[in-house]
Amino acid sequence: MTRYVALLRAVNVGGAGKVAMTELKAMCVDAGFDHVQTYIASGNVVFESKASSRRVKSELEARLLAYAGKPVVVFVRTANEMQAVLNRNPFPEKPANFTVAIFLDNPPPPDALDRATGKADEEMRLGSREIYVHYGAGMGRSKLKIPAATHGTARNMRTIAKLVDMAREI
Repeated sequence: MTRYVALLRAVNVGGAGKVAMTELKAMCVDAGFDHVQTYIASGNVVFESKASSRRVKSELEARLLAYAGKPVVVFVRTANEMQAVLNRNPFPEKPANFTVAIFLDNPPPPDALDRATGKADEEMRLGSREIYVHYGAGMGRSKLKIPAATHGTARNMRTIAKLVDMAREI
């Protein structure tokens, strides 16, 4: 069995894309996943499965489409991959709640940071399938736009650390 973390994109943000975490948990259980746990109402779920990452992603996206009536993108990482995201944080000395990893399905293009606009005090680094950003004044005040991150989903380092702990404990 592989321990997974699944991150839903654009769920429970600004009143759009509502998916109750109880419903998300039920979808995962119905899909045959074990030890399912959700974390905060922003589309984070931890579980075990014998299925591949690709299969887990397609299964969840199909169930979410049926539930929501529109596509919901899911990013899947193994527990070890999530630990690596946390370990590779290039801004470990910065506040965890002002530092995010933007999760992508594929590696970001090498020029992803060069194409960013609206940069002020933010610091950015590329990861393997992530873009790391430290928001100096906070994400809510930032005007930063990263075209390569448009279809990704961000989680702050505090949330990532909690998801890693949860995956370790199941």
